[in-house]
Amino acid sequence: MKIASTPLPLQNLHLFQARPAGFMCQMSLLNPLTRPVATCSISLSEKQQTSTELTRLHLANLEKLLQKPATPPNQLDPQTLHKDSKNNGPMENKGKGRLEGLNLTRLWPEVKASEQMSPRNFNRLQRLLSKTNEYSPRNNLGSRWREYHGSNHWKGLLDPLDENLRREVVRYGEFVQAAYQSFHSNPTMSEDGPPSPHQVVLPDRSYKLTKSLYATSSIGLPKWVDEMAPDLGWMTQRSSWIGYVAVCDDKREIQRMGRRDIIIALRGTATCLEWAENVRAQLVQIQEDNDDNSIDPTQRQSKVECGFLSLHKTSGSHVPSLADSVVEEIQRLMDLYKDETLSITVTGHSLGAALALLVADEIGTRALNVPPVAVFSFGGPRVGNKAFANRMNAQNVKVLRIVNSQDVITKVPGVFVGEELDQKLRNTRVGAVVDMLEKNMPLEYYSHVGTELRVDTKMSPYLKPNADMACCHDLEAYLHLVDGFLASDVPFRENAKRSLGRLLQDQRSNVKKLYTRKAKALTLNLESDRLTMSGCLPSPT
Repeated sequence: MKIASTPLPLQNLHLFQARPAGFMCQMSLLNPLTRPVATCSISLSEKQQTSTELTRLHLANLEKLLQKPATPPNQLDPQTLHKDSKNNGPMENKGKGRLEGLNLTRLWPEVKASEQMSPRNFNRLQRLLSKTNEYSPRNNLGSRWREYHGSNHWKGLLDPLDENLRREVVRYGEFVQAAYQSFHSNPTMSEDGPPSPHQVVLPDRSYKLTKSLYATSSIGLPKWVDEMAPDLGWMTQRSSWIGYVAVCDDKREIQRMGRRDIIIALRGTATCLEWAENVRAQLVQIQEDNDDNSIDPTQRQSKVECGFLSLHKTSGSHVPSLADSVVEEIQRLMDLYKDETLSITVTGHSLGAALALLVADEIGTRALNVPPVAVFSFGGPRVGNKAFANRMNAQNVKVLRIVNSQDVITKVPGVFVGEELDQKLRNTRVGAVVDMLEKNMPLEYYSHVGTELRVDTKMSPYLKPNADMACCHDLEAYLHLVDGFLASDVPFRENAKRSLGRLLQDQRSNVKKLYTRKAKALTLNLESDRLTMSGCLPSPT
């Protein structure tokens, strides 16, 4: 049976009996007046009086100690805390981890960074290795939305990367992921009649889908190809679903963004005929003049890749061309919301990034009273020549190209020469030679359009520095790198939010073995999208 202890009043101390004569007097940390002796050889009365006084002094010192206010954590001596941690810490921290009760993030900020990046941090790995994404907060863009939409070519926002722009770039990339997922879930398309409505699960519920988009190749494969592989007919179909148009339909999100946003999302290459169009790399005029002298000379000089233009302009048997379909839908939405502030955002990956430029150019050329148009492209190839880039700048179309330094696709078509080197060559004595070669060898002188946000696979602590070409071009790898990017001369963001689950699923061979082993140890279940290890805490999201 437990007996509750109560504090003893100081005036009742004389009621206690003296301790036995053989009691060994020990030094008290709270009573420095006591002296260690071998044996207390004093009389009973003297012993009682001495014991009473020492006990009284002991309790008085203890009372002062308990009444003393606790020292704030930021004023504690780290050496003292280190000693206390070895002694299992204060009473209230017993039963916990040694350092769990200490506010190390305020004492040693560098400890926090190293611990969060360390693979030994179980809770962080549990979240990162789950497939649940934790997003950075969506701040109110308000009056700055035009700046984030590229009105000033994102000057001062890229290096270091502004946190609001990072969140917007990742969000637009996820709209492209939705286009990939929707196509792969239903790639077939009948040539006998109009396509059925395509179901798309949008990553943002504040948007609603308004139109499906289709791209058609101007070339075709022999019928015997379909006869040999009837189950892969979708690989050889001329027309394929390639993306969608969606519009923000949530009042709270419209208020946060400062306008109603219209998104056009386009996926990358998926069918055989789309791959065939990709390699048709000769430059052709974007607009046939037919000897019309009223056309601006700059329009005659604007040239783009033949295969991209084919997918953009060709009509299918039961679907309009991508160009006509986009312009028609954008004009309808502008008329529907003519009294509101609007913006148009075109986003795409790989082939979709190339078509995004052509779509933005088409909108700027054919639509009336066009609101601000911006393109966010991921891993996009070169599309046209320098005249085409000047044409888009004249239409006030803003382009932000997210480029991975290790991604080969961003360096083709044309020679493997960066934009900076090309500009340096033009400013030297060989500039005239370069101009001559550009006129006589147009294939070699493609030019990128817009502003560049450059990331690098080697900056990620999770990906192998020698990751293969597929990983360097993968859209999820792009979003992973953008989410962790702080600046060109700064390491990967230690508090990056994006999950590694999908990256592990698609690019496991390119993820460092340290993290694949941790994923295995945590029994990561990529199919059920949850961790099956007992005792694991759920993801913070």
